[in-house]
This record gives sequence, structure tokens and C-alpha cells, in this order.
Amino acid sequence: MSKIAATFAALKAANKTGLVTFITAGDPAPELTVPLMHAMVAGGADVLELGVPFSDPMAEGPVIQRACERALKFNISLKDVFNFVREFRQRDTTTPVVLMGYANPIERIGVAGFVDAARAAGADGAIVVDYPPEECEEFAAAMRAADLDLIFLLAPTSTPERIAQVARFGGGFSYYVSLKGVTGAGSIDTIDVARKVAAIREHVKLPIGVGFGIRDGATARAVAEVADAVVIGSRIIQEIENTPKEGACAAVQKFVAGIREALDAP
Repeated sequence: MSKIAATFAALKAANKTGLVTFITAGDPAPELTVPLMHAMVAGGADVLELGVPFSDPMAEGPVIQRACERALKFNISLKDVFNFVREFRQRDTTTPVVLMGYANPIERIGVAGFVDAARAAGADGAIVVDYPPEECEEFAAAMRAADLDLIFLLAPTSTPERIAQVARFGGGFSYYVSLKGVTGAGSIDTIDVARKVAAIREHVKLPIGVGFGIRDGATARAVAEVADAVVIGSRIIQEIENTPKEGACAAVQKFVAGIREALDAP
């Protein structure tokens, strides 16, 4: 059983909703990435997504685009991201870490190189936004052989055929994008989310995390009624943007703790 699967099994046994949180590696400064990861765990995050900075992040809205731009000013590379995970693992050996990004950096080092480096660093899975499941059979097999989970995005426009492909190749959890558009856009329609998640569960037996548009405890709580986890990224990046660097970790921990409290409320 992978670390992500074990985490979701423990959450289910405890009747808790998972909290998946995202930051971009290297933002707002490289030396803050690992402390921010620990801050999110201290606030109650169950799974961490660590964004790999990319110059053309097509799925991201302005908030995460700016985070990528700030990180790229420090020349943060995929190798640096692996080093951040390795450093994080010196203190935390249990919290799953998922690398989230785009195909280009992986293609540059090759699938085998990526899988080997991710496993050696202590990562537990990956989300590759522009790797569709129908083109991922070999990559998914390589990840699975290394006990790493390949996590796919599903959208309001996903067809039953695409959902079935995700069920075939995906691992860890499935990430349902609750909005048409980019990260941080719009407001979430929880009734529509409930309907779509129910349709996904007909094909996908993995836990389902819902993200895009979750910005506060109330929304997180509403989504938790139908999802196994809530995923929050842009709103955390805004905390980082709006806080002096020396206060970023405390601000992020406080925000994440607020979401955790809302999810755990009776």
C-alpha cells in the first residue's frame, strides 16, 4: 500500500476528511519552501502538493502563475524540487508529498530518471497536468513499480470514457477540478460538485479530492460532505503573497489550521 493510500485509509477509519494543500516550490524564496511544508503539516494538512515551477502553467490562474514567476527568478529546477523533498523528509517521514507540474521538465530528464529521482528524494506521487491518461500507460506502470502514485485530474467536462481511463491508470486519489477554467477562478457550486462526484464514483474506486474554488472553511466544509478530501492551493499562495516573508510560515499555518478546524467541526 502506498503512503497516500495508507493516509486515506487512516482518514476513512477516523471518519475524517483529508486536507491536501499546495505551494509552489521556491516561492516566495527557496529557503522558505521546506519550512512552509512543515507549517502546513503543523496546521493539519494530510497530503502536500509541491508545485514544480514552470514558465507556461496552462492550468493555473494568475495567483499561481505569479508564484511560478517568483520561483523561476531563483532558477528553481526539478532538481531543486527533489532536494526540497529530501530536506523535508529529514524531519517528516510520514506526510505524503505529491509533485505537481507539467510534462516538459519530466521529458527533459526522461520518465525513468524522474521516477528514480522522485522515489530517491522521498516523494510519494505526481500530478502531471498535461499527461492525459490515454498516453500514460508506461509512465503509470513505472510509477506503480516504484510504489509512487500517478494522480489524474478530472473536470466537469470529463466524459465517462475519460473517467474510466483514470480509474484504470490512476493511483492515490483522483483530483476533481470543480470549476471550468483555471486555479483560483470563480466560486464553487457544491450541488453540482455532489452530482459530478457521485458520477465519478461509479467508475473510480480511489478516494476523490476536490479542488479549485475552495477558499474558506465554509466552502471546505460543504465540499467535505461529498468528497474524501479538499484541495487548497491559490488561497494559500495568496497568504504568502500578502504577508512579509518572515511571517509567511505562521500565516500559512494559521490559515490551514482554520480549514482543518472547519473540516473537523461536529
